[in-house]
Amino acid sequence: MLRNIIKIDKEKCNGCGLCVSACQEGAIGLVDGKAELLRDDYCDGLGNCLPVCPTGAISFEEREALEFDEEAVMKNMGAGVGAPTGGCPGTSAKTIIREEYREPETLACGCPGTNAKAIVREQDAEPETDARPELRAQADARTVLRAQAVASQLAQWPVQIKLVPVNAPYFAGANLLVAADCAAYAYGGFHNDFMKKKVTIIGCPKLDDGDYSEKLADIIRTNDIKSVTVVRMEVPCCGGIENAVKEALIKSGKMIPWQVVTISTDGKILD
Repeated sequence: MLRNIIKIDKEKCNGCGLCVSACQEGAIGLVDGKAELLRDDYCDGLGNCLPVCPTGAISFEEREALEFDEEAVMKNMGAGVGAPTGGCPGTSAKTIIREEYREPETLACGCPGTNAKAIVREQDAEPETDARPELRAQADARTVLRAQAVASQLAQWPVQIKLVPVNAPYFAGANLLVAADCAAYAYGGFHNDFMKKKVTIIGCPKLDDGDYSEKLADIIRTNDIKSVTVVRMEVPCCGGIENAVKEALIKSGKMIPWQVVTISTDGKILD
């Protein structure tokens, strides 16, 4: 089959072995002091080895290659049941349960509302500091930062559109947020205003290869998605993520509620 797979330039390779350690599937080995792709079917094409290569000897190429064989990789690595999909721990799908509320412990005396207790919040606690004014100021600044910290609303992992499994269990009955990856940096209240109680997936149509619409259509078609919210930036290239969702809805054959929110580069909601 024709697919993307890594290519190693042995002239550039210095034999450091960093790519061998980075490859979770065991596809790369050192042969005569040079890195070499040992088996096509062990290479998942995600390229974990690329960023660690100090000489730029590794790149992608599209060629005829054996299909990635996850079962063979797991058997070879001795991963067994529960190993991450594709062998990479960073792509293992999981649901994140955030503890927003915990039932109070009921004591033997009856009503928990009558139990006397002292509540010490982190920002109210007296910092342990040196008597010197400059150290007290540093401690005060750290206390303010802790008080201002905002809890993450991320409900699942992974988040990259290209990495999420189409049939991940967290898609069942989900309100889906499809966001440009710059949006969370531009808009300060992104977590609470957009991500809360949604499954979030992100991408950049300018930098990522290929079209998202097929993957998104599969996600919508396969799962009981309740709604789709698109958050994009105002820049023209970001229209790609909006168009991909439109195409995905058409291809999926499902008409579900959806909306588009545009963020300006200075962090304002435009529509």
